[in-house]
Amino acid sequence: MIDDESKETSEPQDESPDESTAGPDAASEGPAGGGDASVLGPSESAPPAEDAAESEPGASEAEGEVVEEPEEEKAEESEADVAKPAAEEKPEAEKKKDVIPGADLEPIAVEPEERPLSAEEQARIEAEEEERAQREAALVGEAEEEPQAASRAPAKMEGDARYLATGKRKTSIARVTVLPGSGKIEINQRALEEFFPRPLHQTTVRQPLATTGYEKSVDVRVRVHGGGISGQAGAVRHGIARALTKADPELRGELKRRGFLTRDARAKERRKAGLKKARKRPQFSKR
Repeated sequence: MIDDESKETSEPQDESPDESTAGPDAASEGPAGGGDASVLGPSESAPPAEDAAESEPGASEAEGEVVEEPEEEKAEESEADVAKPAAEEKPEAEKKKDVIPGADLEPIAVEPEERPLSAEEQARIEAEEEERAQREAALVGEAEEEPQAASRAPAKMEGDARYLATGKRKTSIARVTVLPGSGKIEINQRALEEFFPRPLHQTTVRQPLATTGYEKSVDVRVRVHGGGISGQAGAVRHGIARALTKADPELRGELKRRGFLTRDARAKERRKAGLKKARKRPQFSKR
């Protein structure tokens, strides 16, 4: 009985397959059946060497192999390189045709010649400067500036000397008398500041005296009539300049250069018949 039981127990042990004696089919079925994946059969062998070389492009280069490009690709690259400079040259040639000759040159700036100021403009500028100086002095509280010394000493006049002259401007006529004195100017028996309250007209009258240096050495008496205030101031200046040339002939060049001796003949143009003013015409209506 004991032998029979031992035989029965030994038989099932013999039926279990031995892993070590398993064939190739059992090994190949291992991965599918959940066995060890490290054991591969002949059907699941490693990829070929060519595929591995393709997957790793740097490997062949590392080994020192030179891969030559096809001749067709080289020809296309050379044609593209030749076409690029030709394409670049064409726009430059077109630009050269469109550019105006001399457009790249810098213009030369020609400064206009300064026109000499007329006597009226100079008087206006001097009057504006005097007004500005007076305003500044009034604000600051300083005394008036002393007159500048003349560049040339005035000629001495005799005590009873009288120099008469006539000045004209527009329709104004001024009869001027210059005599030795202290610089007093009297117009129609009135002071200069009273007769000409505007600084512009005062400066216009004093211009010949200030230019020649006789501003503090002579007295001036004037009788003026006709025209307006501006015309009378110009006539007085013209008459004083003429009288000074009689007192000192050497002053003629300086006064003439500044335009004080020139008779300003400009006047308002007369009105014509059939016109509204000198040249203004009535509006023309065709119908």
